[in-house]
Amino acid sequence: MSANPYSLSDDTDSDDDSDRYTEMSLDSSVATSRTSVDQSMRSPSPTPSVFSFTSSMRAQAYRQEYGRGLNNYSDVYRLPADDEELERLDKQHEVFCKVVGRYPPPFPEIMADDDFEVKAVLDLGCGSGSWYADTSWYHCHALITAHRIMDIAREFPNCSAVAVDLAPMQSLSEVDDINLGLEHFYGDFNVVHCQLISSGIRDYQGLINHISHVLRPGGLVEVTEFPFSFAGFDKQQILPPAGSFHPPWTPLWMSYANRAVKQRGGDADASSHLHEWISNHPAFEDVVYREYWVPCSPWMRGSDPETQFWNEVGTVLREDLKAFLKSGRPLLLGHGLSEEFVDAMERNAYAELDEAVTPLYVLLQNVYARKRH
Repeated sequence: MSANPYSLSDDTDSDDDSDRYTEMSLDSSVATSRTSVDQSMRSPSPTPSVFSFTSSMRAQAYRQEYGRGLNNYSDVYRLPADDEELERLDKQHEVFCKVVGRYPPPFPEIMADDDFEVKAVLDLGCGSGSWYADTSWYHCHALITAHRIMDIAREFPNCSAVAVDLAPMQSLSEVDDINLGLEHFYGDFNVVHCQLISSGIRDYQGLINHISHVLRPGGLVEVTEFPFSFAGFDKQQILPPAGSFHPPWTPLWMSYANRAVKQRGGDADASSHLHEWISNHPAFEDVVYREYWVPCSPWMRGSDPETQFWNEVGTVLREDLKAFLKSGRPLLLGHGLSEEFVDAMERNAYAELDEAVTPLYVLLQNVYARKRH
């Protein structure tokens, strides 16, 4: 870490239990491609991190690896960017709406029309666009948006929303790798939102610094991440050592995903530092930290309203996690694990989640703050 942390640097059905414990080989001799962005695909814009996206470039936006479509712009982010993944992200968004809420409490006040400026929202790593689509439903005109919210956008024309991601989304016209910097957005937005993007970010603390410059005075930043691990009933993180092959299987799978993300340069530990980074940044004030322990399946026992609520959330999250196990195959196989080993972990984790007996939590860590005037 540099001496000045705020300097700008661009830097399915399971087998029986006996099969679950079978010794597996971790190593894989399967080769994988690693494609960097073709510089000829860059736009002539003087801002180097923005790609002007045209129909002729759409086919170049993805590459196929291990049966999934990955983005073709970043060697760090290794989760798919295909339709199957976007459907998963929509399920994930349901969980966030139930648990965290659609947006933090200061949002309506900040986005209220004051006849002074057009209010603007920036969603970094928008995925399927569900968050900013919800925001636009509330009262935003979307500059980069899904067709389904355009009619509503006309009804609430007082603000704009820009969604940024590594892969094109319906009418998305620009594709941006956040790791290359955000200078082209400086001073343009009242709200910046980031949600579960740490696996694709090399320097999350540096990103927060960039966000401080992107925001207008009095603006709002909201970031939500998880520690790329799962916790047990005691809410202690389960971190099996490398080479392990034993239950609980879902945390085991995630431990390998954690190491794979770090190997590729992703900031898998960012969630545990968000509060510190934002609190210590001189540009921010009114910092609020929130955490949510979310059950990974409907394993909780009881019939009271709170238990019923969390089991409903756990039911949705279970489906998201099962889809995430599939999405993570390119990441794990590209990390050098054998297909046999990955298949066994995935199969066992599926069974564990479906049985909903093993108590497992995922910790969501959320921070929001205002930029000083």
